[in-house]
Amino acid sequence: MTRIFDEPATFADDALDGFTAANRRYVARVDGGVVRSTEMDEGQVALVIGGGSGHYPAFAGLVGQGLAAGSACGNMFASPAAGQVYRVARAANNGGGVLLSYGNYAGDVLHFDQAQLRLNAEGIETRTVVVTDDIASAPIDQLEKRRGIAGDLTVFKVAGAAAEAGLSLDEVERLAQKTNYRTRSLGVAFDGCTLPGAKEPLFTVEPGHMSLGLGIHGEPGISDHPMPTATELAELLVSTLLKDKPDDAGTRVVPIVNGLGTVKYDELFLLYGRIESLLTAEGLEIVEPECGELVTSLDMAGVSLTLLWLDEEIGTHWAAPADTPAFRKGNVAARAHRDVEQLAAAAEAPVEPPTAAAAALSSAAVTLLESVRAVVIEHEEELGRLDAVAGDGDHGIGMRRGVDAAAAAAAASAAADAGVDRVLVVAGEAWAEKAGGTSGALWGSGIIAVGHALGNRDAYTAAEAHAAAVAFQRAIVGLGKAEAGDKTMVDALLPYVEAYTSSHTGGASVTENLSNAAAAATTAADETAALSPRKGRARPLAEKSVGHADPGAISFALIAEAVARTYQELITTKENSHE
Repeated sequence: MTRIFDEPATFADDALDGFTAANRRYVARVDGGVVRSTEMDEGQVALVIGGGSGHYPAFAGLVGQGLAAGSACGNMFASPAAGQVYRVARAANNGGGVLLSYGNYAGDVLHFDQAQLRLNAEGIETRTVVVTDDIASAPIDQLEKRRGIAGDLTVFKVAGAAAEAGLSLDEVERLAQKTNYRTRSLGVAFDGCTLPGAKEPLFTVEPGHMSLGLGIHGEPGISDHPMPTATELAELLVSTLLKDKPDDAGTRVVPIVNGLGTVKYDELFLLYGRIESLLTAEGLEIVEPECGELVTSLDMAGVSLTLLWLDEEIGTHWAAPADTPAFRKGNVAARAHRDVEQLAAAAEAPVEPPTAAAAALSSAAVTLLESVRAVVIEHEEELGRLDAVAGDGDHGIGMRRGVDAAAAAAAASAAADAGVDRVLVVAGEAWAEKAGGTSGALWGSGIIAVGHALGNRDAYTAAEAHAAAVAFQRAIVGLGKAEAGDKTMVDALLPYVEAYTSSHTGGASVTENLSNAAAAATTAADETAALSPRKGRARPLAEKSVGHADPGAISFALIAEAVARTYQELITTKENSHE
């Protein structure tokens, strides 16, 4: 149980501020997380890692020479928002491109991918390698579906060393992928963890038992077993991992015994001794092992074993020096500190000042967002009830949180004379950060894409409006990876853009294009009632979902109708003012 805090809601930020104060030799605080405070070589690849807080020393504790250039830090066990990842990556970037790496969890994937899209759009070449080391989370023939646990360390360490050595983004990405493939982990829990301010743990384990195959976000294991002796536990972990080793494993291995929060170091050392004996008996060569707290889960009582199977090049980078707050290896020559204020300034993208005419159009963007807000508020409860059929019922609440934040951010930006691009970008960032979840990431990404597509102009053509609609679709589909028939928002979005394109190609006005597209989206959204979900939280309850329209598709259609109506009103008002 966490006992030292002021407000549970600010625990993660408060802890990160304190961490930074205690480690200024290594890190500097920026909006969204921390970045390395020491100089990097010009053109060096920036490894940016991250995830939810509560896992120290992952992730902020691994920022420094020879390892990560920055870490995006989300709330407790929650993915950092796309805006956080984006700002940390911008501050960490040193001209050689950015490699994003993190554990394979749906929320992290959505938000890091959204940040990657934005970084690439701004000319900062960005790649991603997700960590998939947990053998309990998916079978060996579905490696890409496995989640990331303590194997994060091996991927981060090798990629960070490769970046420090001056290798190209292509090579750093390749080595990270290779290390991920050659890393396997398995964990056990003896009891659950408790979030700050909570009265009960996220899960419990029956006394005298352990849970096998735990996650690191408070997820229980896949099966419970009687509590073994240290020797029996070592045999279970080693034998299970050896059955799952990569095809080209070889005989050189790095064992990592990781404590998850409350298991004492003496116990970890005892367990490591048993594990090393078993690995040696299998004819394996032990190389530079680690034993300690490396990826924790607040106060979870548990341990995990990771095996990294080395080849020559991975071995070289694993052994390379590193100097971070929580992980040190070898001797690192001290480097000068960078200007912290300059790092913080680099986190924000430069803003192109708009002309007076362009800034005046921002009020129209704010009006359109206010119409979106009004329709979401009107249908909030309805969307929640629809989502509760086969989901968790929070779609209406999430949409309301997102659009409230987006409308407020847009209004403030427009009041500061920002152009349409900036108004929509800050609105999208606010939507994603405040709404959270899948819909927050998708809507935030889509609105940002529209802002970039429109840019800051004194006026917009029908072709530019069409390009914005296409950009919205590409952002949503590219980020969410949904297809027609999956029973998602995409089932209304694709017909919307198809109808818009057909109407635009036929020479219709923007007003007519919006109206025709909205009608197509409404029809398509209603037709999702006949579909069985293939993605998202509704998928396990597919039978219950049939006969009910998808809430994401319905909310998109409602918004499309509101935008069409409001745009018509804006055009009518403008025309009347010129009479």
